Amino acid sequence: MTMPMRALKPELLPVLLIEDEPAVMSYVRAALERSGYSVVCSQSGVDGLRLLESGDFLGVVSDMRTPGGVDGADVHAWVARYRPELASRIVFITGDIANEDTVATLQKTGAPCVEKPFRVQQFITVVEQTMGKAL
Repeated sequence: MTMPMRALKPELLPVLLIEDEPAVMSYVRAALERSGYSVVCSQSGVDGLRLLESGDFLGVVSDMRTPGGVDGADVHAWVARYRPELASRIVFITGDIANEDTVATLQKTGAPCVEKPFRVQQFITVVEQTMGKAL
């Protein structure tokens, strides 16, 4: 018998990872899991929003640029409107920190961003500061 998600303690909730590059997804997922987080993966912002509509998450790690017409800024805007308890628990990852849209999104949201390529410890430190340490 499985427990409903809402019955779990907050610290046992998974992190939603939205990343379209399989190699980056594997790297980030492994880093999070080795640090004690459980992870649910999504390859697009559209799928990520679908998961957010129905599931409970500790926080969100999202690439700034994802296919399907929903990017990191769109995910943040949706979360701020429909899941405000998660709005302060979003970490962006991007390989294009100098892009004007990226800079504008980071300034508007105040969300932390880790630039690819990054070291695991650098990334995990930002996740812990944003979502809390995994148990």
